[in-house]
Amino acid sequence: MNAPIVADSVAALRVQVRNWRLAGLRVAMVPTMGALHDGHISLVRIALERADRCVVSIFVNPTQFAPTEDLDRYPRQLTRDLERLREAGAHLAFTPSVAEMYPTGFATKISVGGPSSGLETDFRPNFFDGVATVVAKLFLQAAPDCAVFGEKDYQQLCVVRQLCRDLDLPVEIVGAPTVRDAHGLAMSSRNAYLGDAELDIARQLNAILRRTAAALSAGADEADAIEDATKAVISVGFRKVDYVAARASVTLEPWQQNRNGRLLAAAWLGTTRLIDNVEIPSA
Repeated sequence: MNAPIVADSVAALRVQVRNWRLAGLRVAMVPTMGALHDGHISLVRIALERADRCVVSIFVNPTQFAPTEDLDRYPRQLTRDLERLREAGAHLAFTPSVAEMYPTGFATKISVGGPSSGLETDFRPNFFDGVATVVAKLFLQAAPDCAVFGEKDYQQLCVVRQLCRDLDLPVEIVGAPTVRDAHGLAMSSRNAYLGDAELDIARQLNAILRRTAAALSAGADEADAIEDATKAVISVGFRKVDYVAARASVTLEPWQQNRNGRLLAAAWLGTTRLIDNVEIPSA
């Protein structure tokens, strides 16, 4: 595979995309914050199935981090990321600086309601404003036909879909299944923070969620099932649970029995915060 073109400015990105457009090629985008793992690469493969050219952005977006969060220590490994993109067949890596994305005097943000309410927002109030703003900028910069997002960040996926609907952004949003290790742990760049003993604990989160989703689908009382799941997460070794919650699949409004839903969770293992979700099938 050829190495991807590397563009670190919006101007260079637009020149390349414009040339592809003139050649009649369809363009897909995979927005990332780098530290690429197999989950990211699965998104690239889906993008390549849906388009002739694939742009992968690598940008650790400061506006979605709170002052107390891990912006400074978030893993950055551009050389390795570019090699992974070469192996996967991506065509362009967009690697802007913070100054390129947020130049002096930048004063605009986008706030999406609806699916952003609750869950992550209860604990990270500015998170989705930062996500929506940077995603809108990326879509305007690259003008992709479609963009691929992983279902692991399920609320984020719903927010991005709402963003595109509400602002008439002509980008098809493709949700990709969560990639997991052999033990069921969702792939995440933050897994790099975990030691072996913590990984053993982390791998139990998805099993608890799957059992709880099955119980809900079978008619279990929602409040009891959520309480049992929360206790189970703590009992296996997590330090704190931010939430375990059942929501409607598309709107993330409260879930109703016999409707398709999503069971979402966020929990702390030491100083590392992990999120995961599973489908609640209709009975």
